[in-house]
Amino acid sequence: MAAPRKAREGEVFESVYSVIALVFVLVACVELVDGVAVVDVYRLIQYDLAGVPFGSRLASLNHHAGSSLFAPGTDLSRTVVMIPVREVNITFIREYVVQRQPLGGLIFLLPRMFSPENKDSMGGGDDFDKDLMKNILVELEQLLVHANIPYPVYFAFEDDNINAVLVDVKRNDATGQPATATTGGYKLVVSAPEPRKLASPTVTNIQGWLPGLKADGDSTQLPTIAIVASYDTFGAAPALSVGSDSNGSGVVVLLELARLFSLLYSNPKTRGRYNLLFGLTSGGPYNYNGTHKWLSSFDQRLRESIDYAICLNSIGSWDNELWIHVSKPPENAYIKQIFEGFSNVAEELGFKVGLKHKKINISNSRVAWEHEQFSRLRVTAATLSELSVAPELLESTGGLVDNRHILNEAAVIRSVKLVAESLARHIYGYQGKNVNIFADNSSLTVNPSYIASLLNLLSRTPRVAPFLSKNDPLIMALKKELGDHTIDVNLQHEALDGMFTFYDSTKAWLSIYQVASVTFDLLLLLVLGSYLIMLFSFLVITTRGLDDLISLFRRPPSRKVKAA
Repeated sequence: MAAPRKAREGEVFESVYSVIALVFVLVACVELVDGVAVVDVYRLIQYDLAGVPFGSRLASLNHHAGSSLFAPGTDLSRTVVMIPVREVNITFIREYVVQRQPLGGLIFLLPRMFSPENKDSMGGGDDFDKDLMKNILVELEQLLVHANIPYPVYFAFEDDNINAVLVDVKRNDATGQPATATTGGYKLVVSAPEPRKLASPTVTNIQGWLPGLKADGDSTQLPTIAIVASYDTFGAAPALSVGSDSNGSGVVVLLELARLFSLLYSNPKTRGRYNLLFGLTSGGPYNYNGTHKWLSSFDQRLRESIDYAICLNSIGSWDNELWIHVSKPPENAYIKQIFEGFSNVAEELGFKVGLKHKKINISNSRVAWEHEQFSRLRVTAATLSELSVAPELLESTGGLVDNRHILNEAAVIRSVKLVAESLARHIYGYQGKNVNIFADNSSLTVNPSYIASLLNLLSRTPRVAPFLSKNDPLIMALKKELGDHTIDVNLQHEALDGMFTFYDSTKAWLSIYQVASVTFDLLLLLVLGSYLIMLFSFLVITTRGLDDLISLFRRPPSRKVKAA
């Protein structure tokens, strides 16, 4: 009987151990959290300006989710606040960003309309005021990029999962108690290394030529007209800064101008007696740093040959008026000639061109317009833009709202016609004459399909210069496009001005987990523990008897008793 009994006891205890193991597995499962979703998030820019830190200074995130429903002054140092941009309260943002109230992190939720992958017009389907949304985003972005924020700040796009999470979070926050390890809720986790400085960021300029026709064949003796556009961007989220208007529209207009004039210049009978110099410059948001270095590389003869330069900036979302910005007085003969030429063509096309004069301060390194870099070297230049006022530093340079949906392709086409006809009349001596060289339905007509394809490319490609390598696919694509229509295309690589320091870690994945409260976990552990003791006791009584069970818990005899 002893052997069967021992075998039976072994089986029972094996079962007990299995149950114990199962219980611990269940407990472990309770301790873990349930994954809800994983979404792409885009970090707020981190940079230093002359050694002063700006932007978000951290990247990793591991806190409970909250909303902006809390009363002012609430301690949110261990809370990541999720805020849909359409519900942004600027006062709340100022309190926690400008006044540096404790906060675990911020995640701004953007409507899908603002995704670079979304090509629909802004009016399609979303129930918000697009002008109001644009104003809110512009104000929010300027507030964030000019603040030193000691916690992670991310942007994400609304979707069904994240919207459902936000509904639950708001329901919990309505009680006035932030989610904690005790109360449970949702945990937001971004695993990212500490951001590092970008080593030796560069700016890359791209230039191409269309040489004019001279009787002795030496085109270097001809005057030159420069057509210039800065192609890079800056925004609150570098991974989202596509700058469809600022300055994707300027780049597209320049490339279409190069295509049109290459057709004219390919025939000696229609080649003008002007050289055309096309420049795609970098470093635009940073005082047009690339433009300065590009011009500094010119020899004196080339610089003196430039009759004037026309810079293209933000010309893709206007209605009835454009502006020509100049540094020389409007009474200057060259400025009058440029303005009258553009103004006459604009009137024929059914809109207006205004003139804005802004003197430059040589003692101040701040450059508001690209043409000012030419003016500093005594080269006549002007900027054509839909902006009537010079933007501040790091403003209107391709922010969150500047995507494909705000562009007006008709405005881009009209901008091409304006510049093309104005330049052609100057080159061929048709000033003041109603001559349409680039008439519709002719071999020299503007190509809307080409313009649309370029706008689509630039509207899905972030172009923050420090994050572009020297051989970045975008730079190679721009070089190829310019090379298809001009000659002697080359790249100029220069170090970015040392005033600016940038940091990596611009994009990450946000993991959203649902966690149970510690109170619930402890209660469940107590129940499971009690059940385990009862089960163990029952099995022992069944197999060994009550006396054996009592003996298990009886105090062991002392050494004296054992000795006796």
